[in-house]
Amino acid sequence: MIFKPEQFSTSSLRSSPLGTKICQVLAATLNQADAGMCLRSHLQVESDNLLIDTSRTELAIFNNVYLVGVGKAALPMTSTMIDLIGKRITSGVVLTKNGYTGCMDLVDDRIEIFEAGHPIPDQRNIKASTKLLTKMSHLNTDDLVICLISGGGSALLTKPAHGITLADLQQTNNVLLRCGASIDDINTVRKHLDELKGGGLARVLYPAQIITLILSDVPGDRLHSIASGPTVPDPTTFADAYKVLTKFGILDQVPDCVLNHLNEGLSREIPETLKPGSYYFEHTTNHLVGSNSQLVTAAAQVANSTGFTTELLPVMLHGEASLAGQELVDYAKSFGKHTKLTQPLCLIAGGETTVTVNGLGKGGRNQELVLGAVKSLASAENLILISQATDGGDGPTDAAGAVATQQTYQRGLHKALDPQYYLTRNDSYSYFDSLDDLIKIGPTLTNLNDLVFVFSS
Repeated sequence: MIFKPEQFSTSSLRSSPLGTKICQVLAATLNQADAGMCLRSHLQVESDNLLIDTSRTELAIFNNVYLVGVGKAALPMTSTMIDLIGKRITSGVVLTKNGYTGCMDLVDDRIEIFEAGHPIPDQRNIKASTKLLTKMSHLNTDDLVICLISGGGSALLTKPAHGITLADLQQTNNVLLRCGASIDDINTVRKHLDELKGGGLARVLYPAQIITLILSDVPGDRLHSIASGPTVPDPTTFADAYKVLTKFGILDQVPDCVLNHLNEGLSREIPETLKPGSYYFEHTTNHLVGSNSQLVTAAAQVANSTGFTTELLPVMLHGEASLAGQELVDYAKSFGKHTKLTQPLCLIAGGETTVTVNGLGKGGRNQELVLGAVKSLASAENLILISQATDGGDGPTDAAGAVATQQTYQRGLHKALDPQYYLTRNDSYSYFDSLDDLIKIGPTLTNLNDLVFVFSS
């Protein structure tokens, strides 16, 4: 997908002298996150050999080559593999988020495509995962499976562990997503309630050779956490999963059968997830083909070429979103005081914050990050704060993120919009929607975490 600057225009950007250039930076940066382009930067095909960075796989030695695509970027990743090795592909199964197939034409009789629920799995997830298992069972050593994994895969690929129902998973996922837990914490629990996570898919595909190509939406690019590591050894344990529920005080909010299952794991009545050294991984290789840190670097290059002095923030975004927004603005104020600039400034950060949901409003971590900074921005001359999700959907909304400037606070007050009230309600979407400052670009078919920009003239 190719994004154009005008798709990022909001009320605040249209009124800013830097608005046109900022929209150019946002569009060009997101174009650098294209999932197919990420794959092609690591893959080549030479004389029927698949080259992935420094590794080489001879395709001709396999009787069958299967594709398994799971995640928000599954469609473009699959399309790219078809372009590269199409004649060698036997068949494949793709699981992607509901509504995504309408964003891209992928027609190949060998590939079955399923849409499923995200971030809360539903019956479609079970049906699609069961179809994948049926199609990919009973493989042999002369079969090759190329797995294309991206963010969102943890919810999409779902097979509840014995004794746990879909409703149990749905309730547990909902509690985890609202308590302020990080994606690592959430996936630690998910891996211990599901048979396909934590290396479980590798168990199903064994003894076939598995090549997994991974697009990371996890800060730090921990492969075992991305999509809950379906083909990756899992270093976390049932004890770790139990600690997450204890840490966030949600033991009494998850179903009893979930607690019973974790306790059975703690007492070793049921086996752990697959650990490093397991023979199920003897034919498996995992390759990172795209990450947030790579995108942040690309964003800096784009901003420089557009005429900004660029500075990468020294740490990745993390912690409570509304507090992170305030901290970013405070840093930008301090940076501006101690730096002499000959051209506009662009500060860039990447990562993923969290939101502890106490209200009944609508929003996502990027919108809440910006809302949390609105009051601080009121005393920050010429600063523009933008936070957006690279997948195009921030939380359960149709917005990728939001924009705020020094004028946002007063503009809001003129419409009787108190930012603190909307923060208390976790209703950042309504606040910025009223000001026409939501970024709405639709699904991007990629997922490399979040990007935050602070621009200053």
